[in-house]
Amino acid sequence: MAPLAVHIKHAGKTHDVELDPDLPPAVFKNAVYQVTGVPLDRMKVMVKGGVLKDDSNWKKIAPKAGQTFMVIGAAGELPKAPEKPIVFLEDMDDSELAEALAKPVGLRNLGNTCYMNATVQALRAVPELQVALSAPALQSTTPLPGSLRDLYHNMSRTTDNVTPVGFLQVLRQVNPQFAEMDRSEKRAGMGIAMGYAQQDAEECYSSIIHSLRNVPGIGEDGKPVSTGAQATINEARFVEQYMMGTMRRVMSCDEAPEEAHVVSEEAVLKVECNISAATNFMAQGILSSLDTKIEKTSSTLGRQATYSQKSRLARLPSYLSVHMVRFDWRADIGKKAKIMRRVKFPLEYDAVDIATDELKEKLLPVSRKLKDVDRERGERRKVRKKTKAAQPAAAPAPAASSSTDVEMTDAAPATATAGGELEPEEVYREKEAKELEALVHPDLKKDLGASNSGLYDLVAIITHKGAFADGGHYIGFVKKSVFHPIKGSAAAAQAKEAAEKSGAVAVAEIEEGDEDWYKFDDDKVSTFPVEKIPTLEGGGEDSSAYVLLYKAKPLL
Repeated sequence: MAPLAVHIKHAGKTHDVELDPDLPPAVFKNAVYQVTGVPLDRMKVMVKGGVLKDDSNWKKIAPKAGQTFMVIGAAGELPKAPEKPIVFLEDMDDSELAEALAKPVGLRNLGNTCYMNATVQALRAVPELQVALSAPALQSTTPLPGSLRDLYHNMSRTTDNVTPVGFLQVLRQVNPQFAEMDRSEKRAGMGIAMGYAQQDAEECYSSIIHSLRNVPGIGEDGKPVSTGAQATINEARFVEQYMMGTMRRVMSCDEAPEEAHVVSEEAVLKVECNISAATNFMAQGILSSLDTKIEKTSSTLGRQATYSQKSRLARLPSYLSVHMVRFDWRADIGKKAKIMRRVKFPLEYDAVDIATDELKEKLLPVSRKLKDVDRERGERRKVRKKTKAAQPAAAPAPAASSSTDVEMTDAAPATATAGGELEPEEVYREKEAKELEALVHPDLKKDLGASNSGLYDLVAIITHKGAFADGGHYIGFVKKSVFHPIKGSAAAAQAKEAAEKSGAVAVAEIEEGDEDWYKFDDDKVSTFPVEKIPTLEGGGEDSSAYVLLYKAKPLL
């Protein structure tokens, strides 16, 4: 349904606003706030049947073009105009355009909402999610998937920071815990809560993914399942395909080895990294969480006995979430206190060690080959970089050019042609892809969205700064390559074509080998050098990695 031009009446004045019946009521309320200054928590919009609520159904209200709505509530300060005037893309010069397109947009903090902003930015590292959310029939039991789709849509069509008020309202509607008020802030002498409380970013991350579990999956053609019928008949959902692993647990009695082992399986959306006084590395902390001891009654011994539980993943998803368990409940202060210990995490993670023996056997052929291929790609990249740097100096002197050719042959004998020069990178990639594809196990080929090598690249991080979970500040970090295709690649051409068709803001391209990141500190977006990633490993109250998102290495 097309947006409707309606009127609102507040404090004796009438204002014209736009009402879109396809969007949640929270979006309309935000439009009312923009013209009246009445805060959302004090606003009452009178509609047919009573007061407009965040979960009201527009179809039942049946708004009409030209209709007037009464608004009740004391106005506060009107939203301030931007400090800098808005400049449209067509009015920018080349340097301004390059700067505007270079960085993705940030999200404004609406009062202790950094936990949500960091989470939303981190999930942008899953491009398949935005494809799934674009399904024509987005079937879900909650309005959150549709609201997230609209937020990402808006973020892709502007170079200015976005105010995520609509998504925030829906998040609080679906998960009331995020609407908790901060009881520590009181209006002087009145005892009235002033604002919303800080929340745990990992809980927000898990809640959003859980709310996406009914989003239709993606077909073999790379497009979302098109109809609700397909989404309900034996079709995997998106989260099941790309973000959910299968954990197999084997429990055995230490005191009665003859007792039958208990084997169980469960779906998991993350693996945990336990942090103790002896934990120095992420892989070490993950294994600690997977191999545990528990006390339970033994049917063989007829008493309490010690059991060993060994857990391993029988399915590795394309996106592996790692929760760094940095908070521990302290009864003496009644808060979740932060574990400050420094724990190193890798930019490339080999998850074969946490796979079951059966899965490990399927993964290893591709894993070993892909490691060799990565080394060869790195060598070629160095040669091309060295050749590019030497070309200006070599041009006037044939002897220097000949010397350069010899050096190239020595640097990468396995990948150079007979003349000592490298072939186009696409030639090598096509050959490598065929070799790797031939090694992929048939079971993994059929499992769309599963990792087929067990090797991962780190693509997003959510950090926490402070000493307690219900305080401090959360920041998101996302790898630049998530947003920008490699210059001159097929992906760059596809991205440009897609932007032109959809009306999205065109994205800048990056050089091959650019491993830098973006830092999303609410509405402040900056480049974060890859060399500084180790500063997020912890060791104090400063920003420490809390949620890590790894993406399965592509074969191409």
